[in-house]
Amino acid sequence: MQGLKRRVVYITLYEGLAIVAASAGLALMSGQGMGHSGVVAVIASVIAILWNLAFNTLFERWESRQAVRGRSLRRRVAHAIGFEGGLVAFLVPVFAWWMEVGLWQALVMDLGLVVFFLVYTFVFNWAFDLLFGLPASAAGAAQPA
Repeated sequence: MQGLKRRVVYITLYEGLAIVAASAGLALMSGQGMGHSGVVAVIASVIAILWNLAFNTLFERWESRQAVRGRSLRRRVAHAIGFEGGLVAFLVPVFAWWMEVGLWQALVMDLGLVVFFLVYTFVFNWAFDLLFGLPASAAGAAQPA
């Protein structure tokens, strides 16, 4: 599976599981109900979907120009850190606004989720690639730069 179909399946599975996990985590960290936390989890999911599309498009464009093919442990770690690092920059202000807390508390809450999501992203990507195969950018012949 390649291209847009791959991205749609990936994002749907990833974000569906992420909304459930984030709702529970935010409810625990904020002391607010699952309903309130669930709304911001959905908002975060929409932001994450947009970031996912942009980040993975750029990552795969970079990856397709690399001489070494495949997704090594090092490349997977770089992918997970790059994605989650960018997402923190988008989500901290949203959490602060929705949860009515300061930026510092929102950052602490988001960092709690980041620890979970770094592992989740790494494992999910690996499992997704095992189930659906590598994208063309990682499996095919190197493209001329």
